[in-house]
Amino acid sequence: MVTQAPLTSAPLDPAHLTPAPLTPAHLTPAHLASAEAGSTLAGHAHADPGAHSGRRDRKKRATRQALRDAALELVARRGFAHVTVEDIAEAADVATRTFFNYFPSKESAVIGADPERIESMRASLLARPADETPLEAIGAVLIDYATILDEDLDDLGGEGRKAWFQRFCIVRADPELSGAYAGHMAETERGLAVAMAERLGSDPYHDPYPALVTATALAAVRVAAMYWSANGGEESLARLTRAAIDSLGRGLVRPVPASAEPRGRPRAASGYRSQSGQAR
Repeated sequence: MVTQAPLTSAPLDPAHLTPAPLTPAHLTPAHLASAEAGSTLAGHAHADPGAHSGRRDRKKRATRQALRDAALELVARRGFAHVTVEDIAEAADVATRTFFNYFPSKESAVIGADPERIESMRASLLARPADETPLEAIGAVLIDYATILDEDLDDLGGEGRKAWFQRFCIVRADPELSGAYAGHMAETERGLAVAMAERLGSDPYHDPYPALVTATALAAVRVAAMYWSANGGEESLARLTRAAIDSLGRGLVRPVPASAEPRGRPRAASGYRSQSGQAR
């Protein structure tokens, strides 16, 4: 029996609270099409080292996703306490030592914690156009990530998508995984906050602004993702994420439905209404 590597979750930042994005990587479904593409391309040898590297990266991604999906399915059926690393490796048809090349623990496999994905998001944030505001820049990175998740789920098809959400909801309710979710999200937030500080040319240990922008954006994304998953992913996660970020950009002003306006009284052409109802 191989000893399971311990979960290394950092202390939860009070600004970042609860299980979530749905940050990020813990929602990624098994992308079977990717595995098929990897095996097809493997049959066409190229002298180009870049092409070889591309095939290797696709194979690694397919293996990671296969382990992730196997962990999700097994925990949904048996419960987290009754699934071992060996079980996950066997279900994904890889050796146990291969499992530890991708995840340090079974918790990490279930939530889909991927250090490479966090680094990719950091790099994307640093590469955003300089004329974007901090919120626009991090919002674009998070929307792009949500788009990838949408595409991965679309590749599963209707029944596959439904089955994935059923498993995910069961796993999400497991109390033993809440700490792993929180730790992964705290790690994601710290990485993006440091990148934001670098982008702004500030010291993240003395300037709270980069961390504030990052925590606020991820909180909005978490709410969007909670709404998305609670409704079975019927709406686009990217669209909900964009709406949440846009709401932040508008100062969280809640639109007033036309039906909520008092009858017989015209709306103010501009400005806002005070609590007394007078336009200012």
